[in-house]
Order: sequence, then structure tokens, then C-alpha cells
Amino acid sequence: MLTKIIKNGVDVCRVNFSHGTQDQHKEVINNIRSINEKLNSNICILQDLQGPKLRVGKILPNSILKEGQSVILTQLEIEGNDKKFTVRYPYLTKDVRPGEKILIDDGKISVEVTKYLNKNELEAKVIYGGELKSNKGFNLPFSKLSVPSMTDKDLEDLKFGLEMDVEWVALSFVRKPEDIIYLKGIIERRGKNTKVIAKIEKPEAVEKIDEIIDVADAIMVARGDLGVEMPVQEVPLIQKSIVVKCIEKSKPVIIATQMMESMIENSIPTRAEVNDVANAVLDGADAVMLSAETSVGKYPEKVVEYMQKIVADVEKDDRVYFKGVKPNSKSKTFLSDEICFTAVRMSDHIGARAIIGMTRSGYTGYKVASFRPKADIYIFTDNLPLLNTMNLVWGVRGFFYNTFESTDNTFEDVLSILKKNKVVKKNDKVINTASMPIMAQQRTNMIKISKVE
Repeated sequence: MLTKIIKNGVDVCRVNFSHGTQDQHKEVINNIRSINEKLNSNICILQDLQGPKLRVGKILPNSILKEGQSVILTQLEIEGNDKKFTVRYPYLTKDVRPGEKILIDDGKISVEVTKYLNKNELEAKVIYGGELKSNKGFNLPFSKLSVPSMTDKDLEDLKFGLEMDVEWVALSFVRKPEDIIYLKGIIERRGKNTKVIAKIEKPEAVEKIDEIIDVADAIMVARGDLGVEMPVQEVPLIQKSIVVKCIEKSKPVIIATQMMESMIENSIPTRAEVNDVANAVLDGADAVMLSAETSVGKYPEKVVEYMQKIVADVEKDDRVYFKGVKPNSKSKTFLSDEICFTAVRMSDHIGARAIIGMTRSGYTGYKVASFRPKADIYIFTDNLPLLNTMNLVWGVRGFFYNTFESTDNTFEDVLSILKKNKVVKKNDKVINTASMPIMAQQRTNMIKISKVE
């Protein structure tokens, strides 16, 4: 099934550490790596850390909370019912104040804290009732939380992920840029180059979004919890705003949660879901994500096929292309940024088939992609792990290349490789970017237009 969905258009496999064991995850990761070898593909692996997921305890069957009734919330482990139940959060009575709401089961049930009872218990009034079930998640959207963004479980899972050389790791429930800096410090001390994705699902993260984008390597708009923690009608504009900011800062952005939700059970998507995916593509997202649709859904192969068709069709529209902002002349990277910007504009003017970059860090790929050219983007690198990492980035396809000789010989080589892979053909115009001297592999400082012979 992994092979089938990859052939149907999957570029990134997200391994969700909220579920399963490390042995199960290891098997999946090894399967993906063997598929990459077999298909000569560059599918990258995204490790999604659980974060401080808050849940209620065990609940007796048929526990119905009714609007207006009082209920006691306790930190102690008990068998709960409609009168009293466990809330698994060690800072409950410290962090949650009277007047603040607690949302349970994605907001289906809402209670408002009315009274502090003792160091372990709070009293609350049911605002919106319903059946209370064991282990359902809960949110504290109006409370300032003391819990760290990384739990002991996350630290253990991260250690495992780094040992498995995952390309990306996503941090859940990010609240401030320091959360990302802390995670990056751990990765650096382990001598790894794994990139960090900040999941935006808390109001605090939205408030500090610019600072978070600056320190993260990519952003995930995690609309599930975000739509519970914030008024749901605000999420569409937040999503659009984050996409614009990420494109301007050359940071990949993923739109996640409930994109094709109905296809967990149904063989076709709803019209609203098709529109949702299409809008994310029009906005300029680097990736659109599937969750339960492919992990536990009935039609994983079909849902990927539908999503791929939507993306391909929408990308026929000119509104998808030529985004971002002109490079800042005061930036330390201004000269290479300007070359990437110019390459994209030139590609439009001359109808180029491809923009080709030589890179070791991936910077050229990120930067060219951020301007969203209509031309295909191909990067050549001798940094083998980078090929997988860049598979998340909008429109980028990578090739391994380690024969850096003279500039002219190298350009002839890469064109020959692209011709052999049938992605360019005779008379196609292409734009090459590179650094001179090419052996030095420094920042991009030159641009050349070629015609495929």
C-alpha cells in the first residue's frame, strides 16, 4: 500500500508518534527507505511528536453531561462518570481559573470552571453537554499552561527518530519561538541535520507567528486543535496569512487536518473538501496533508489519487504562480536571493522549461521555490540526505551529482541527466544557477540561459 500511494503522488510520509510503538514506526520507516531504493524516489520522513496531549481518564459507559449541571474535575485517577471524572493534567488546579472554559472531545463538550475546591479538584458547569467517553482529548484554550512543549515521551521518541535519521521532525503545541530553539539545540548536540516543523495549533503560536517562522525550518497549520482552541471562523484567514508569511520568508508550509475527512469512510470526497484542497494550492501551500484518511481510512490509494488530481488541475491556473516578495537589499544573502528572484522572473519572460540549481545546503531550492515559478525546479547536489529533505518543498525535484568540474562541463552534465530522465527535451530553454568557481560550492552568484541541444 505504501508503494501504491507513493506512486499515486505522496512526497512525504508522516509517522505519527501519538500512536503505535517505536518498533512499529521502525518497520514503517524501513519500508519507506526500501521503496525509495526500489523506485529511485526521494520520499522524506516526517516524525510528528505527540506533545503534551491532554486527555480525560477512564469513564463509565453512558455518562451523559447535561447542560447547566455541575461536575467535578479531578487530577486523581478515578473511574469517572457524569458527576466526577479525571482530567489528566498535573497543573489543572494551578493553571485553570474560575471563568475559564475546558473543551472536551474536539469541543463537542464544553464546561466552565466555577470554583477551586482543593489542590486536586475544580468544580465546573456544563455549557454544552453530550456523552463523555474514556481517553478523549481536552483543550484549555483560555488558560496559560505550565506544561513544557516537549514531554519525556517526546524526548525518547526524538532520540529514536534521530537514530533513524528522519529528515523532518514536527513539534506539537508550539507556543513560542523558544520551543523550537530548544528542540533545535537537542538535534544539534546529537550532530544531526534534521529540520524542524512548528505545528501551529495554539492561540499563543498565532500571536507569535512571525518569530516562530523565523526560527523554524517549516510550518504546519494544524487546523484540528487550532479550530478548537480558537473561534473556528477565524481559522481560514489565519491559514491564508500564515501561508503568505511563509512564502515571503522562504519557509515550507503544510496545510493539515480534515482535508478529505469524508474519505475515511466514503470512496469520493465532498465538494467542500475538494474546494478546501484547491484553495490551499491556490494560496501557495507547499504540501497538503492526509491523516486518518490514509492511516485508518478505507480508501488510502483512492484518496491520494483524488488529492493528486485536485493539485494537478489547480496548478493549471496562473494564480498559483509568481508569489513572494522582492529580495531585501539589506539582507546578508541579498546577491544570491536576487539571482534566484531574477531566474524566476526570466523563466516567465522566456517560457523556460526548467530552473536548475546546484546546491549543497538546499538554500537555492528553498529560495527559488518561494517565488513559485511556472518552470520546473531541479536541484543537483552531492549532499545525498538533502534530496529527501527537499521533497517537502514546493515544486522541487532533486538529483544526486558529485562531479563538479568546470562550469560548462557541469552544466552539460546536468542537462544530459535531465534529458535522460525525460524531463527536458531538445529546444527547451532552461535557466542554470550556480556559484563560481563551481568547485567552491559557495552561495549562488551566477545565472545562465541555455537551449537543450
